[in-house]
Amino acid sequence: MPDSVRDPLGYYRNNTVNSRALIETAIKGGVRHFIFSSTAAVYGNPARVPVGEDDATVPMSPYGSSKLMTEIMLRDAGAAHGLRHVILRYFNVAGADPRGRTGQSTKGATHLIKVAVETALGRRPKIDVFGTDYETADGTCIRDYIHVSDLVRAHSDALTYLRGGGASAVLNCGYGRGFSVLEVIDTVKRVSGVDFKVEFAGRRAGDPARIVAASDRIRSALAWRPQFDDLQTIVGHALAWERKLGTRNR
Repeated sequence: MPDSVRDPLGYYRNNTVNSRALIETAIKGGVRHFIFSSTAAVYGNPARVPVGEDDATVPMSPYGSSKLMTEIMLRDAGAAHGLRHVILRYFNVAGADPRGRTGQSTKGATHLIKVAVETALGRRPKIDVFGTDYETADGTCIRDYIHVSDLVRAHSDALTYLRGGGASAVLNCGYGRGFSVLEVIDTVKRVSGVDFKVEFAGRRAGDPARIVAASDRIRSALAWRPQFDDLQTIVGHALAWERKLGTRNR
């Protein structure tokens, strides 16, 4: 999200302009079911936690705004053209395939767990914590982390739902509980056995203090049942993938 503050037009091109073209092409091509990857960033800094799908959407970053614009386009296009869709609002996706087949490989990634495991393995000299004065228990941001495999299952369940005649829906993809930045870092240290360097810096633009999903709707609508709702497991899979990635790059 901070990257979108630096490059807003790039995000509006990719997430809004290109999505408009994709939706139009889908309609022209006779596509009947559409699953859109949205984000919890559409909520901004929610007035209540956990945040529900019907709560106010007040994005704090161009990233969140660009995704919300696509949600609106999809809703309107769906009503006009009969394109049934499920909008999945991702919370913080993390972890890796439990069997080690794939995982996040982005160079220079900014995702907290990815950065932390890279630091634990000596691929970064330190990890920066941005903001320690938020109104949370330890002063750092709180996020709801969802294992990537559970998110994949949500997509599969969403498609089954649409094919079964389900109505268009907006669904949060999260577990319904949050962890602070320091709690995540402590978990990575514990799982890796490495006490790596942590430095503290000021807040970043576009970062909400606390955002946790109300996940009852996705569980009810899709009969979705997460299998990896455990921060230590998520970190363990991310760490195993990062070690495997390191051996590939040698």
